[in-house]
Amino acid sequence: MSRPAAETAADVVALAIDRGVTVATAESLTAGLVAAILANTPGASGMLQGGVVAYQNSVKAAVLGVPEALLAEAGSVDAEVARAMAEGARKACGADVGVSTTGVAGPDAHDGKDVGTVFIAVASGQGSEAFGYAFSGGRAEIREQAAAAALESVLGLLRSTELPQVK
Repeated sequence: MSRPAAETAADVVALAIDRGVTVATAESLTAGLVAAILANTPGASGMLQGGVVAYQNSVKAAVLGVPEALLAEAGSVDAEVARAMAEGARKACGADVGVSTTGVAGPDAHDGKDVGTVFIAVASGQGSEAFGYAFSGGRAEIREQAAAAALESVLGLLRSTELPQVK
């Protein structure tokens, strides 16, 4: 991502507040980084509902409602798992929009997926969409790139016409 994540987060917070939209996170790979970047932004309390760090599949299933059969079949690093996580974040936190991250930061491959494989999803009342990425770098760089991409995905959704104008 070419823009600093903090700049994107500022746009997300401003636009979400302007539209009266709340956001929740479900994070595996980023372990709360997306929520932390949002929370570092002044005004975030007006739109950030909460977040779930779901590092283990048992938490993805129990807290976010990701189907155990999907996790068993696809593994945790999967577009459909990301979609289910984003939808689960919306429900668990009572938010208008959910965003999720799942992937492989390394140092080793996971669930048959290479280091740098990342899936991010956004969900709203109108449905969900997942995006796949192949990031490079070390563990910290992959996590930072994933967080930035997640924020860009939320911003894209907020800018779309899918969400109703609440105000």
